Amino acid sequence: MALETWLIKVKKTLSYSLDSARVAPSLKSKLVMKNSSVGVLAFEIAGIMSKILHLLECLSDENTTRFRSESICLEGVRKIVSNDDVFLLGLVCAEMVENLRIIAKYVSSVSKKCQDASLGCFDRLFDEFANSGHDPHSWLMGSKELTSKIKEMERFVTITATLHRDMDELVVLENGLQKALHSKDHDAGIKEQKIIDLRRKILWQRQEVKYLKEKSLWCRSFDAVTKLLARSIFTVLARIKLVFGVGHGHGYNTSSLPRSLSTSALVYPFENSNLFPLVSAPLAKNPPNTHEARGFFGSNSKILKPPSTTLGAAALALHYANVIIVMEKMIKSPQLVGADARDDLYSMLPDSIRFLLRARLKGVGFSASDPVLAAEWRDALQKVLKWLSPLAHNMIKWQSERSFEQQNLILKTNVLLLQTLYFANQEKTEAAITELLVGLNYIWRFEREMHAKSMFQNRNEFLTSQGSC
Repeated sequence: MALETWLIKVKKTLSYSLDSARVAPSLKSKLVMKNSSVGVLAFEIAGIMSKILHLLECLSDENTTRFRSESICLEGVRKIVSNDDVFLLGLVCAEMVENLRIIAKYVSSVSKKCQDASLGCFDRLFDEFANSGHDPHSWLMGSKELTSKIKEMERFVTITATLHRDMDELVVLENGLQKALHSKDHDAGIKEQKIIDLRRKILWQRQEVKYLKEKSLWCRSFDAVTKLLARSIFTVLARIKLVFGVGHGHGYNTSSLPRSLSTSALVYPFENSNLFPLVSAPLAKNPPNTHEARGFFGSNSKILKPPSTTLGAAALALHYANVIIVMEKMIKSPQLVGADARDDLYSMLPDSIRFLLRARLKGVGFSASDPVLAAEWRDALQKVLKWLSPLAHNMIKWQSERSFEQQNLILKTNVLLLQTLYFANQEKTEAAITELLVGLNYIWRFEREMHAKSMFQNRNEFLTSQGSC
């Protein structure tokens, strides 16, 4: 009897162990799935996808044509930045590569959460691909696959943005319910009905949020999302190199890329593309082997470093942009400029411009009553503002977009750095600003003299009429 009891206990113990062994993998699988989903990081990742899509759009045939026909041909760019097409196109290329590097840095941090070992080494693999074109996992996408992945990312971005909005609405509804529950409404019936309506809306909103989470990036695994991002980044970099003719002869294979001969021809309209084996060569002015020594991204960073003669190097680009915009407003309505506003403008000027301004105004008389000269100055100022003002406004826009991007990780800018004052020659820019100040000074004094003269004539006419009465 004791032996039978002992056998029954052993049988139950073994049965329980086997059942636990069967259930454990299922629970473990669910736990891993839960832990590996991106969750709230979906919003940041959607921003990264948005930037990748923007870069791909910038590299389309239409936009690469615009780089050459519009962006680098702005009058202001030609006057105070450079008139060297190779240099300017190199800046466009370098800025795109830098934007991609920032994206890759974020993806690298996300990849550490992946279970796939190859994805966990994304940063190393991306550097190898950038330097040598080595792609051991075949992450580079072909034309048809890229088109499909673009649509997939666009769908993820749209649905995730909708999820963000609906989650915000759910928070508003839940806060409204809490206020309704604690409100002291005299009519109990109205209060009860309001609470019922809010609970119904909250229930429906929660179902909507749950559905969107399943369809968006929220419930996707880190591995799936990171692989999509990694492959897209590889393809964007390959596209940049193809369009701008970077890295020819470095073992780089572009046979699987969505290739456009028209694009390559329009950016570099030369019979032999090997005339420009490296975009950085004419910009950095280094021996060919320096590229390999520093690596692709090291060379690229040096291209974006402004020369010592530029406003970017002097940290004056944004300040001068504000000065130019203030002067632009004053030139449009000089009669509305008061003495205080004039003093405020002067206080914004650095010593270098003050010195130039004093030299230009030396010997100039106090009288400004010549209407012909005033008209000539107005015409001259409009001509200067026509090419200088766009660069100033672009500088403000570029900076504001950059600040917004840093806060929201939605790295999407529509202004190129070369279209701003960042790479503008400091001496030439200060000469143009001084010209605007001299002209504004004359027009401002002319308007004041004309106003004073008009007031004096009106006073005399009034006194004459009073005397005749």
